[in-house]
Amino acid sequence: MNPDPALPACCTPLDAHWPLPIALPDTVLLSTHFDSSQLSSDDFRRSAIEPPSSIQRSVAKRQAEFLAGRICARAALQQLEGVGFSPAIGEDRAPVWPGHIIGSITHSTGRAAAIVAKKTHWRGLGMDLENLLNPERAERLAGEILTGPELRRMAAGRRDQLAMLVTLTFSVKESLFKALYPIVQQRFYFEHAEVLEWSEAGDVRIRLLTDLSSEWRNGVELDAQFGIMDGQLLSLVSIKA
Repeated sequence: MNPDPALPACCTPLDAHWPLPIALPDTVLLSTHFDSSQLSSDDFRRSAIEPPSSIQRSVAKRQAEFLAGRICARAALQQLEGVGFSPAIGEDRAPVWPGHIIGSITHSTGRAAAIVAKKTHWRGLGMDLENLLNPERAERLAGEILTGPELRRMAAGRRDQLAMLVTLTFSVKESLFKALYPIVQQRFYFEHAEVLEWSEAGDVRIRLLTDLSSEWRNGVELDAQFGIMDGQLLSLVSIKA
């Protein structure tokens, strides 16, 4: 039996702790911290991860986050069904999973994570990790990320929650895209979804504002969840089979 590929020095041992309010059955979620300054020239070879040409040409930060994310994804697939497989990048820039698998990879400053499941249990999984915006940047970006009703609810809410709310809205919409795009094969943008409500316990309700298919139409609502840790916000949209 071949030994497991080496973990690069830029990554911490993988963490199986579930960081969100509601653990999803029949999924595997793994995460790692990474430090791009610790990336060495042979880490991809030693980790048995094949970097695409676009990654080979990129800066150390991009290489480290790609490597960390793929290491999480491969280990999650190994834990799910005993097969070591690192998803390639598709033409649409999304990870290419085995045909019977659904999954999502995310990374932000110094942290990467992946979640996988079999399609017999989950149709869609979208996960997104973001650094919490500071209040000034959140105010600048709010008009690009939030719809009119979202902006009005934000204005009526607590001032000290503004930055978190803009970060949350951005992240949940990213997770929604990751969950739905493999199903509908259509791109959509921030203005095509709306966060209806959320709670400090980590529950989110989001609604589509556009028709993506005969099933996924304007007005369809989905549940999401989020958690905050070490200045970063992780969100997850999950669609049952």
